[in-house]
Amino acid sequence: MKQMIVLATGNQGKVREFQEMLKDFPVEVKCLKDFGPIPEPVEDGETFDDNAYKKAHFTAKVLGLPCVADDSGLVVDALDGAPGVYSARYAGEKATDDENIDKLLKEMAGKTNRQAAFECVISIAVPSGPALTYEGRCEGEILTERRGTDGFGYDPVFYYPDFDKTFAEASIAEKNKVSHRGMALQAMAAEFDKVLKWLAQRLAEEKDPKPDHEQFEHNDWSEEVMVTKMK
Repeated sequence: MKQMIVLATGNQGKVREFQEMLKDFPVEVKCLKDFGPIPEPVEDGETFDDNAYKKAHFTAKVLGLPCVADDSGLVVDALDGAPGVYSARYAGEKATDDENIDKLLKEMAGKTNRQAAFECVISIAVPSGPALTYEGRCEGEILTERRGTDGFGYDPVFYYPDFDKTFAEASIAEKNKVSHRGMALQAMAAEFDKVLKWLAQRLAEEKDPKPDHEQFEHNDWSEEVMVTKMK
């Protein structure tokens, strides 16, 4: 039987990455779009770790299923680590990827230090709260203009020297091998058999214990059954 795991995102790019990485395991990966509308968690953490756990635990509690969430972002040296945890909303709460990239390129205008890194934290939580955490980091440079049409987020301006191309020019398979999310996923996938055992144990602990039938021996319901049988 496959273990259902909910990915706390509606981003189809992330869903494809997770599904590809876990395709050889007995899991069924769902995302938020597979369920009815649910409230959104408040992502007010100061670190990627904080936000990943907040999303994973909140969604697990709402749906009653184990949940995987990640928080990731771009950390740019010349911008003192910005946009960091604000990467998805760098240009505003409802900003598009293009708007975020536009702001980044504007902030980076004239900067000679183009060093940057994508960082990712993956949290796997069960409804009662316990969680596992995996981390990944990928170093590269910020270009002065977009290149490539695949990927999402800041991929079109994130240049990876070993590939001599941006993440938006790389295939999913290439990107998964070296990306921050790919590295975190690889760390998780490397021991996913253990993760599944951990989930099974935690979920079993959360179930209500089977009733002790001795507790019914002397209650009214038990006496009524006995009387009925005697008649």
